Amino acid sequence: MDSPTDTRAADPHEALRAQLATTAVHAFAAPPAWRSIEFISDLHLQPQLPQTWHSWQQYLQASTADAIFMLGDLFEAWVGDDALDEAGSFEAACARSLREASGQRALFFMHGNRDFLIGAQFAERSGMQSLPDPSCLTFLGQRWLLSHGDALCVEDTEYQRFRAVARSPAWQQQILAQPLAQRRQLAGAMRSQSEARRMREVITADVDTQAALAWLQQAQAPTLIHGHTHRPARHALDAGHERLVLSDWDTDLEPARAEVLRINATGQQRIALADYLARPPQPGAH
Repeated sequence: MDSPTDTRAADPHEALRAQLATTAVHAFAAPPAWRSIEFISDLHLQPQLPQTWHSWQQYLQASTADAIFMLGDLFEAWVGDDALDEAGSFEAACARSLREASGQRALFFMHGNRDFLIGAQFAERSGMQSLPDPSCLTFLGQRWLLSHGDALCVEDTEYQRFRAVARSPAWQQQILAQPLAQRRQLAGAMRSQSEARRMREVITADVDTQAALAWLQQAQAPTLIHGHTHRPARHALDAGHERLVLSDWDTDLEPARAEVLRINATGQQRIALADYLARPPQPGAH
């Protein structure tokens, strides 16, 4: 009879969990003057969804936070930073919106599974600071572990195989060496495949509890904040750890879907974007 150890060894996901447990966590502290911070993710910005893009611009202008953290999939696809130099490009317009907002508050960006090709040029032109995944923020005396969340979806085997290839420098160099027009065609084809998958109602694997706890324990943080799954919720992982899942955005649909997660001295608050824009929250006090 196989022992429990043999069973674990046969688990195809166990090796990935073990690898994730050794992932380095970037740590940084908020400036003492910060009173409130906000989190968004999975906006999937694209020219084909103009209302979502407009809603994002409105939010950047209305935010009263000291810092905004964009935890991945800000764009539906990113074809390379050289798109910024293309006359009238959507990418350049987004960079201008971010640059304007960066004059009012700190902006942080973390790569997602759609925009992992964003490079230093875009971050610099946008006035954003790039964050490794995962990163641990100390704010108001608590540690908050931040991630896009895709690496923790251990049981999404097909995606994890793609992720291992797509995050390699060699693969990225090969893609970015193609002409910009060809990369745009590739992004369009991937977008069509994504739409077809959603139409089939394929549900991706959720964040793996064991892997999430390993990261939280390594970071010495009680709370993980992430996106990727498009399933906004609050999950207790054990007696001392939880994860907060961010909402995706789509205001081109009816009813519109978009939330902001705000954290300040009074706690955590999920705010529907429409409510936020109608009455931006007060900055708060120390």
